[in-house]
Amino acid sequence: MAMSKAKELVSSNGVVVFSKTYCSYCQTVKKLLTDIGASFKVIEMDKESDGSEIQSALVEWTGQRTVPNVFIGGKHIGGCDLTTAMHKSGKLVPLLTEAGAVASKS
Repeated sequence: MAMSKAKELVSSNGVVVFSKTYCSYCQTVKKLLTDIGASFKVIEMDKESDGSEIQSALVEWTGQRTVPNVFIGGKHIGGCDLTTAMHKSGKLVPLLTEAGAVASKS
């Protein structure tokens, strides 16, 4: 059930951040996406009744045990370090634009 819920969330939203409210790395990623102006869905797993099941499903799906667990355009991006590294290398905004999460600047 948790796996299908996680996959449904990822497929129906351009950007999904699986997060925990008290996680500083999660806050860093959410702030980065907000500062960029991206629209994204946050799943606070410490607030979800099935949060631990979702986290276990994500480990099985992605091999990543930690949060944040970021998906853009249905693709698993990774956690805080990988997301911020993508931004520093200029790859994050084009990916977000392609996913429809930020308006392209013309």
